[in-house]
Amino acid sequence: MIRIAIEPVWRFTKDDGAESTLVMLDFLNEIRATGKITQAAVRVHMSYRHAWNLIEKWSAFFNAPLVERRQGRGTTLTPFGDKLVWAGQRLLARLKPQLDNLAQELETELNQFLPRGPAVIRVHASHGFAVAKLRQMLSHEAKFGVDLRYVSNQTSLESLARDGCDLAGMHLPQGVLRQRSIDESKRWLVPGLHRVISFVTREIGLMVKRGNPLGIAGLEGLLDPKVRFVNRDPDSGSRLLFELLLEQQAIDRTRINGYQQIEFTHAAVAAYVASGMADVSFGVEAAARQFDLDFVRLVTEDYFFVCRKDFLETEPMQHLLAIMRSEEFRDAMSVLPGYDAKDSGSIRTIRDVFTPTD
Repeated sequence: MIRIAIEPVWRFTKDDGAESTLVMLDFLNEIRATGKITQAAVRVHMSYRHAWNLIEKWSAFFNAPLVERRQGRGTTLTPFGDKLVWAGQRLLARLKPQLDNLAQELETELNQFLPRGPAVIRVHASHGFAVAKLRQMLSHEAKFGVDLRYVSNQTSLESLARDGCDLAGMHLPQGVLRQRSIDESKRWLVPGLHRVISFVTREIGLMVKRGNPLGIAGLEGLLDPKVRFVNRDPDSGSRLLFELLLEQQAIDRTRINGYQQIEFTHAAVAAYVASGMADVSFGVEAAARQFDLDFVRLVTEDYFFVCRKDFLETEPMQHLLAIMRSEEFRDAMSVLPGYDAKDSGSIRTIRDVFTPTD
């Protein structure tokens, strides 16, 4: 079975087109993270000499230094080098789900022409850290494959109803907002036909700069015109949850500076804040910690998978459930900030999950 990965490449060209250069932004990011060129070179598998040659080549091309060395303080990026790195971080966070989807489409098409391979589980789910980890663990298995497409809550459930996938991901907030979210989803579900598989819980809230310099303690802090916000895309489940929270607190969205500025993943909005282009965003705690941001918790979400009852008995699904229930998976979730997988793999009925509670 063929596996495909698509990665962006940064090529810079001068106005006349006569000269261009490829810049390894992941290498510059390692310099920013470690403060040492020697360590950064090891992490990207290149020699120290080659690393320095590249830095000098890139600096000459831009006619601007990318790093600076200070006695006793190691190596740091210049403001220009730092700007390049954060541009790369934002791009990767924004495009990763789309690149993964394109790679998956091509992977599925090509594998159809090869000798019969392993059985494939079709999964449609919103992008997230836990889903990506599950995909990674499944990809290590030779016996079963996974065809994972990143889509919104409603799209995944619609796809399941039309037999476009075997597993549909969805997430619901705990607490008083749960019923509103249920109302958006239940038309696609049939109690006697479908079952719900618990996956993880995750913490959702506001991502702010380290130290929270603007003192943002809740949604009301977004009404300060000096606070720059970056929003999620309108089709995402997180955007729906954010709007429900605004409605619950009677906050006028038109007063939020940056409400129309959107990014497409939790990591993308976090990178936007970390790069200094915004002051606050809404997303999962794990994304905030990934970019060294502070986090103001607002709500806990339950992430589920939904499938047809008869699919539970298939060998691929039994294998997937075994992975979700394994100590390896739970250990992997325990190191993700704000994630918990204590009930992962437990099976419940539609009525158990979707019946209103007081």
